Amino acid sequence: MKLWVLRHGEATLQASTDALRPLTDHGSKQVLHNATFLQGQPLAGILASPYLRAQQTAQLVQQALGGTVAMQTVPWLTPDSEPDDVLAELGQREGNWLLVSHQPLVGTLLGLLERGELTSPWPMGTAALAELEGEGALAGLMTLRALHHSPQ
Repeated sequence: MKLWVLRHGEATLQASTDALRPLTDHGSKQVLHNATFLQGQPLAGILASPYLRAQQTAQLVQQALGGTVAMQTVPWLTPDSEPDDVLAELGQREGNWLLVSHQPLVGTLLGLLERGELTSPWPMGTAALAELEGEGALAGLMTLRALHHSPQ
């Protein structure tokens, strides 16, 4: 199984709620830059947080991949979601997936998948893309193959 974890691109700081913060123009460019690393990858689909900036990020990736990869909005990829809940949800799916979410979840999730611990999160700047591989989305049993940072 391969799993890609993408933090949303740079977002505006001003909005009526955190969930409604849109991507900036720079954030869109960051996402498109790292979307190139996903081209040609066999994705079963894109799973995205319901927050606006994650939705926009997932849509940009979907477009960059030619619109052939299905996108699904899931409530368990918000900034405050529990990493163990994400692993439980992924355990019910087969194939290779792209997750589009937020800090602190993405960094904590990488630490859990690769090291098996919640106390050593990975630093993930905006639009950072991690590629993991393993037998399944299990704590401590995936290998981090690459971590692509976006141009700041």
